[in-house]
Amino acid sequence: MFSHVPPYPGDPILSLMEAFQQDPRADKVSLSIGLYFDEAGRLPVLDSVRQAGDALAREQSPSGYLPIEGIAPYRQLVQNLVFGAQHEAVRAQRIATVQTLGGSGALKLGADFIKHYFPDAEVWLSDPTWDNHLAIFQGAGLRTHSYPYYDAATGSLRFDAMLQTLRGLPSGSVVLLHASCHNPTGVDLSREQWQQLIPVIVERGLIPFVDMAYQGFGDGLDEDAWSVRALADAGAQAFVANSFSKNFSLYGERVGGLSVVCSDAATAGNVLGQLKATVRSNYSSPPTRGARLVQQVLASPELSAQWAQELAQMRGRIKDMRAQLHGALHERFGERRDFGFLLTQRGMFSYTGISEPQVHRLRDEHGVYLIRSGRMCMSGLSGANVQYVADAIATVLEAPQ
Repeated sequence: MFSHVPPYPGDPILSLMEAFQQDPRADKVSLSIGLYFDEAGRLPVLDSVRQAGDALAREQSPSGYLPIEGIAPYRQLVQNLVFGAQHEAVRAQRIATVQTLGGSGALKLGADFIKHYFPDAEVWLSDPTWDNHLAIFQGAGLRTHSYPYYDAATGSLRFDAMLQTLRGLPSGSVVLLHASCHNPTGVDLSREQWQQLIPVIVERGLIPFVDMAYQGFGDGLDEDAWSVRALADAGAQAFVANSFSKNFSLYGERVGGLSVVCSDAATAGNVLGQLKATVRSNYSSPPTRGARLVQQVLASPELSAQWAQELAQMRGRIKDMRAQLHGALHERFGERRDFGFLLTQRGMFSYTGISEPQVHRLRDEHGVYLIRSGRMCMSGLSGANVQYVADAIATVLEAPQ
């Protein structure tokens, strides 16, 4: 019956992680998968989340089905965190928010909604973008295209070309934007560039779909949400997917949210109802524990402040690793090669400019694992391995091609 089904080639990043785990070398270093590791190379359990879990355990509450749209207080806290509790759109109740299965689930839910209610819309993604963006939107039956974004020659943003492309899109086109900490490049728009981009989105009648998977990993919780709030301030009606996988270190709990900014409260009610219908036809209702943990932290002034401090420490460690790697490479190469992009790119990822053959050499000869595009997950670095990684990179870059 199933003889016509081809084998699955495997996800390139997850397959690489499996190869890393099987690698017997003691000095191997994983810089591939998008996970935050602490200085000891472990996934952290945040103390604020641990305390929230202890409080939930004492409640001994039953685990029944949640409402289709998720836990009401959690959804309100998501809006407050993403948009700001005092934002006009929040106070006017013109945002429809549902609890989702992580950020990926939010993207999928939004893609299905767009396919149903904007069937002729086509989706434009940055070049490059996270590989799963393509899979999710194409899997929903939507046509995808790319707009100019990353300049490999300079390690910077092709903003003029990006703006020119978006100005030429037909009204109703969906534009996938990264709020901060762009995956995979680490290259973000400045506030000044957002201020040029947003009027184009509004005037052209484009539909912004903002992916905010790393709130707090760039400059801070409010700073990283600035673009989302600026879009709402400008009257843009938009989709916003957010995730708590990274900033709460709750990867396996699959907890996130999809918010849709509408023109008024009545429209938001209609959108919420149809989002619920979309959830019902997919997985009926979301899981409980992760959302309860996030709710417990965000609803408590003490735990929320503690969480923000822990997040600031994670953000600071990544910046420190960027500085240490930059320093080690600069010491090796001097003015012969510019690694300044390590300091200007933001968040967990950097596009290194290392070619695919060089990536293979790093893995095979040195046990340093990057994905084939040369994207590096900076949180895999530590004080114990950063010099080793810098030496390995330098050896590969200096080798004859």
